Amino acid sequence: MRHISILIILFFLLLHCSSATPVEPELPNNPDQTEEPDKPDEPSEPNNPTDPNDSEKWAIAKEINGHLGRGINLGNTFEAEQSWQSPFVADDLKRIADLGFTHIRVPIRWERDDRSMATAPYTIYPEFMATIQSVVDEALKQKLHVIINMHHHNDLFANPSAQKARFLSQWEQIADRFKSYPDSLLFEILNEPHDQLTPSLWNTYLSEALQRIRATNPNRCVLIGTADWGGVSGLQSLQLPNDPPLILTLHYYNPFQFTHQGASWSEGSDAWLGTKWQDTEFERQDVEDDFKAAVKFVNEKNIPLHVGEFGAYSRADMDSRVKWTRFLARWFEQQQFSWAYWEWNSGFGIYDPQTGQYHQQLVNALTKDPMPAAFQPSYVSLYSSNFSNGQAGGWFITNNNASAASTLQIANNNATITISKPGSVDWHIQFIKADIAIVKGKTYRLSFTASSPDNDVRSISVGVSRNSDPWTTYGNKTLLIDKSEASYNLVFTSAYTDAQARIVFSVGNAGNGRIVLSEIKLSEVIF
Repeated sequence: MRHISILIILFFLLLHCSSATPVEPELPNNPDQTEEPDKPDEPSEPNNPTDPNDSEKWAIAKEINGHLGRGINLGNTFEAEQSWQSPFVADDLKRIADLGFTHIRVPIRWERDDRSMATAPYTIYPEFMATIQSVVDEALKQKLHVIINMHHHNDLFANPSAQKARFLSQWEQIADRFKSYPDSLLFEILNEPHDQLTPSLWNTYLSEALQRIRATNPNRCVLIGTADWGGVSGLQSLQLPNDPPLILTLHYYNPFQFTHQGASWSEGSDAWLGTKWQDTEFERQDVEDDFKAAVKFVNEKNIPLHVGEFGAYSRADMDSRVKWTRFLARWFEQQQFSWAYWEWNSGFGIYDPQTGQYHQQLVNALTKDPMPAAFQPSYVSLYSSNFSNGQAGGWFITNNNASAASTLQIANNNATITISKPGSVDWHIQFIKADIAIVKGKTYRLSFTASSPDNDVRSISVGVSRNSDPWTTYGNKTLLIDKSEASYNLVFTSAYTDAQARIVFSVGNAGNGRIVLSEIKLSEVIF
């Protein structure tokens, strides 16, 4: 009988999640609502974290994540500064729904002075709360699920302790305002924690914010992101609260020199102009490598994953943008990740509000195009490591900080770096091979095999760069490796010519233990 009861409960919850009409809370400032919709059932009391019914809540989170499906960000609107804010147009939500998207993510900067009080009681001004409520109402009317978040809380990132009370108070107010809304509205606690909001602090702050939300929304799905700018690398320090239903959210903009070429807010990005994404097998493998830790995490924790941002800036060529976007959208779906493209109508966007026209190739890449076969280039081998007979072959280890200590051993065709005393940043310990020639405009693939026998997971950075000050980077990435030996790639198009560049692995900031590297190869890619 208990199994039948559970099935009945899940059936009615699914019916409830598909409802697109919110309940109007008994608050003023909603002149557009002319009649009161039906109220949803009152939420039940939250389960104890050890209650076996928690498994039912995790199942509900997976169902809701499935309903999220394909989404898009209303970027450069409510998270923007007034000087570059795009106006919100209600008709855009119908356009989004008609294209086949099933949810929107609404980035919101609540801390702006014209939106909330900077001192206790930190009140969010009623007119702004009503504005956000009207966006949610219109989206639900269009049968779209909605994620609202806290975005660009710069004061919190700069001084967490001074802003903590404001952060928590704002979430109390947001949660209370929307407490009677259906499950098709989701909360995301904070976008891309970084700076002084360290990973350990973020674990504390997210847990406390979740407690405030649960006081009025015990069963609402809440999205939890990672520290260090919301990427996959932040997973290794994330402590996930045992308080379902939760959805993990990550952002993805790799390779950064492709997705952010020519972006005015990224220093040096004009040098990356012309970087292409060719949709080769190894470029696809880069994506899969980047998400290895995420796939492992969601499987072990039994939590669904939402990719809350991914996109390529408009200064990249459209053909490359389409290939990159199409592959990611289809691959995310294969992994059963929901996703939200960045963004609707600005520099990354799929819609031009000035002309009223779509960038149809991008729309198709997101919503219609099937996964094509990978493009097959050819390669010219430029360098291959040889660690046989105990010879390093020109590689050396350097400890760039007095607090860091490591040693290098060459044996069994492997280079083993043993870290006995880590530094505080990755470049405090580096494994380097110099005298590598690269040419501006050419594309390179750096492949290698790596493992971390003493760590379940650890981060390393790999790159090709200038071998002297100012250490200009030509291509680099940060990735997570684990105890199992696996192959990895770095693909980049150089913006510089350098006959004496270096390959460098930076490993100094992820604790003690061994890192084993082998089969390090650099090839030119011929398209």
